[in-house]
Amino acid sequence: MDNSNKIILDLCGGTGAWSKPYKDDGFTIYNITLPNYDVKDWSVYCGIFIFPHFDYFQNIPRFIHIRLEQIYGILSAPPCTMFSIARSRAKTSRDLKQGMELVIACLNIIWQCRYNTKLKFWCLENPMGYLRQFLGKPVMTFNPCDFGDPYTKKTDLWGYFNIPKKKPCKLTEKQKWDSKQNNLSKYPRYSDITGSKQVDKRAITPQGFAKAFYEANK
Repeated sequence: MDNSNKIILDLCGGTGAWSKPYKDDGFTIYNITLPNYDVKDWSVYCGIFIFPHFDYFQNIPRFIHIRLEQIYGILSAPPCTMFSIARSRAKTSRDLKQGMELVIACLNIIWQCRYNTKLKFWCLENPMGYLRQFLGKPVMTFNPCDFGDPYTKKTDLWGYFNIPKKKPCKLTEKQKWDSKQNNLSKYPRYSDITGSKQVDKRAITPQGFAKAFYEANK
């Protein structure tokens, strides 16, 4: 089946791990994420989304144009920095208004699509934390080990989507301990990720969940 005419918007998608199963199956993916694209910077004209970005190699502004009617589904993963429970131990204060700016930006894009056309699905994820106080009870909450990845990280999902089927794995005591210490460095799928911060590795959508979500929403 040719899926190239089906577009997935991956908002604040980072490495693109969540949308990768769609990409592998031939869907057209637009990863609207910094530094190339800003989810707060867009417009709609005659049924077309316009996302600007700056081409630093040629020193000129460029734009991508996406027909609203071709947008099949939307994945969104706004940063959890201000909503994380762990931030209570941070030296800098929590700015919930700042954190909500990108959440609202993602929702505005989702709503704009839904105003104009039918979406197969949309989903917004964030680690379990203070975002619940703004968006309410999530549709579901999962740990990566619920889908076969050997660590824990409670993650909330809001939106309109089919619930992915869980394929849990049992963690060893060592894996439970590593999860509590945010230590993913020994797992092959994370060991080659650029950057030494464990928080960056834990921010990546777990592969097992991404595949299960795709299977339930394709």
